[in-house]
Amino acid sequence: MTLLTMGTDQLEEARISTAGRASRTLHSGTRLRQTLIALTAGTRMNEHQSPGDATVLCLRGHVTLHTRERAVAVAEGELVDAPPERHDLVADQDSVLILTVGVA
Repeated sequence: MTLLTMGTDQLEEARISTAGRASRTLHSGTRLRQTLIALTAGTRMNEHQSPGDATVLCLRGHVTLHTRERAVAVAEGELVDAPPERHDLVADQDSVLILTVGVA
């Protein structure tokens, strides 16, 4: 099964979820965690602080990361560092992401 196929499956789950999202852990090791996340358009991941270094890879759709001072647009195919300060994320379209987080 490919990441895009898994992402499509997760997006179908997100569409029937009252939360508008679904996720699946791809890798959980002692130093790294990767999660496939599907969000329906308009769904917000509430403000949070990353526990370590983190990146967001948008496989499908478009999302925006917001901090107090800026907004970072993440289009399909783009990889960005998650801001080290408190931030939230909003799906501008139905979207599939891979969140990679360094675990201390």
